[in-house]
Amino acid sequence: MAVSDPAHRLSRGGLRARLAAVLAGGRRTLPPGERARAAVLVLFVFRGAEPALVFAKKTDAVPHHKGQFAFPGGIVRASDASVTEAALREAREEIGLDPGAVEVVGLFHDFPTGATNFVITPVVAVAGGAPAFRPDGREIERVLEVPVAELLAPGCFREEHWEHEGTSRPVAFFSCGEDVIWGATGRIVRELLDALFPGAPETA
Repeated sequence: MAVSDPAHRLSRGGLRARLAAVLAGGRRTLPPGERARAAVLVLFVFRGAEPALVFAKKTDAVPHHKGQFAFPGGIVRASDASVTEAALREAREEIGLDPGAVEVVGLFHDFPTGATNFVITPVVAVAGGAPAFRPDGREIERVLEVPVAELLAPGCFREEHWEHEGTSRPVAFFSCGEDVIWGATGRIVRELLDALFPGAPETA
């Protein structure tokens, strides 16, 4: 798959500028209604010259999405001043991320979940350096950093259609070696990469 400005050629400043342009184009907002409001941190880091996305693998002790990969995050509390504050707080609690180590660029589209009944707001950020992560061991088992170029590679992405309450819904999957990122997290990754790199990723 060819893109005009491949992910592996983007500098930190170039990625931030592209993210800012995408997020400035408006976002899809959803009122929570009976759903719980949640916020996640979509964090880009640079280990060397290449950007990567940060995911957290949940333990089997959590109430939802046991053993799955997700972005750090959780329910927005009444004490949180904003969804951004909630996402940064949860990232600090779950993976030990210092909020001062990241620059928040903006908010992406709201995403509803099916069985777990959340409305998720992705808070998009870029790490200023090379932050250290410390999974808490209670909710998060380990942290996974996946290069953006790998997520864009042919064959990484596939889509399946699952039945839920009589309706067929597309389910996004990204296969990264033995690790698979799917569900709501997969949908967020797919839509964000489509916006950042039009035409990518392709369905396997």
